[in-house]
Amino acid sequence: MLFFKGIFGKKDTKSSELIPIAAVHANEPLDNQIEIPAFIPTDPKEYDLVSVIATAIAAGDYPKTKFVVTNIMKRNPEAHLVSLICASVAAGTMPESKFVVKRISQVKQ
Repeated sequence: MLFFKGIFGKKDTKSSELIPIAAVHANEPLDNQIEIPAFIPTDPKEYDLVSVIATAIAAGDYPKTKFVVTNIMKRNPEAHLVSLICASVAAGTMPESKFVVKRISQVKQ
């Protein structure tokens, strides 16, 4: 029975140190920060190719369907690089976890 208690028994997970709670909530905007958008407007020269490819993929087996592309955005390379670096650093300490970057902000200069 001691064997099963060792596997299924409760483990002492309490830490002796107290972790301080942050005073700023994640949803509150800060006055000295600028939010970096995840997507930025695309060059109008690229509209034709992107809309042809997107409508061809979306149409699939329905060639009589009509599609209208209203807005084309591309990924912000700065935000993409920052999110990759942050997720990689966090994954170094917790490799089995998944991370989602919801917002990226830059300090005003």
